[in-house]
Amino acid sequence: MRLLLCLVGAACLSNATRLAAEDLVVRVVDGRGAPVADAVVSVAALDPPADAPAPSGPATRAIDQKDETFIPYVEVFRPGDMVVFRNSDTTRHHVYSFSPTKSFELVLRPGESSPEMVLDMAGVVAVGCNIHDRMITYLYVTDAALAVRTGSDGLARLAEIQPGAYTVRAWHPQLRPGQDAGGAVRSVAVEAGDETGLEFKVQLLLDPRLPDDRERAAY
Repeated sequence: MRLLLCLVGAACLSNATRLAAEDLVVRVVDGRGAPVADAVVSVAALDPPADAPAPSGPATRAIDQKDETFIPYVEVFRPGDMVVFRNSDTTRHHVYSFSPTKSFELVLRPGESSPEMVLDMAGVVAVGCNIHDRMITYLYVTDAALAVRTGSDGLARLAEIQPGAYTVRAWHPQLRPGQDAGGAVRSVAVEAGDETGLEFKVQLLLDPRLPDDRERAAY
């Protein structure tokens, strides 16, 4: 699983571009210019101040299973956060992951929830169902100070960024191989001022959750 940022496209900024912004809005689009949901955009300070506020305590986030679909498709965690899997379907699910970041296996009957599971290290955890092949979700565990998932409009808003130098990264589970080459990570200097917007274009593979007939129609 590739963890490196794969942001490419027409509006990519060169390294060390200076921005006048406290709020950073990143828009992620695909090769046709359509908004990309469920991309994770993260911002990390290159030189964090010594008095930077400590991260909040561990959070618990739920991944639901409904209509034989994991909801959400991508969720963002910090190391030490916990995940709970909930089965809202009327059928049994066999939830598993072989990811080096976190491997596990559990069976959930209708209406059941798993115990809280700690995600102790950064990385991506791809989770599937051993009964329903098209069910998949991704747990993105990052130690970046700020990380936001894009919505259906392809936007990620990172509010009240303090002035300083930052690395902006983004990730999506359907990125095409090879996009992580050629300087995809961007270093930006943020200054106090108006909101700044960035747009990045990514090339995506087909959605693995689509039925076969929809996959054929997409070619």
